[in-house]
Amino acid sequence: MTEKIKEKLNNLRLEADNAIERAEAAEAKNKKLEQLLLEKEQEINSLNHRLSVLDEELEKAEHSLQDAKRENMDNIGSKTTSEGLQRKIQLLEEELDAAEKNAKDTVEKLRQVDVKAEHFERQVQRLEQERDAWEKKYEDAQAKYQQSQKELDELVHQMEGL
Repeated sequence: MTEKIKEKLNNLRLEADNAIERAEAAEAKNKKLEQLLLEKEQEINSLNHRLSVLDEELEKAEHSLQDAKRENMDNIGSKTTSEGLQRKIQLLEEELDAAEKNAKDTVEKLRQVDVKAEHFERQVQRLEQERDAWEKKYEDAQAKYQQSQKELDELVHQMEGL
């Protein structure tokens, strides 16, 4: 009978050790995902800054284009000036197109990083729930172990009384 109790205690100890090991692994994975989430948030901040810089460049290019168009309209009489301004307008329009394309690419990258960040946040949340569940199992196993230990001590005490 004491062999069964000892075996039960050993099984409970093994179960508790396994639960601790799994909880530690879940915590390590959680920490790694939190670090990855932080990196992604930093990348988002960097892309947001880049987007604001590109927006400013776009705005400057649009103003330059407007100024060039106005200047072109003012100097419509001069063919040489007109040709030069046309070339300047063309260059500014190309610059504007490039800035718009760059802004569009940055927005798309930002959206992708945002989606990844949400995915990692969900993973972190799931792992925290899993860790909490393992901690509860560990506490339950620990309580069972304490109860079994108490029963064993009582049984040993009763047997000594015989």
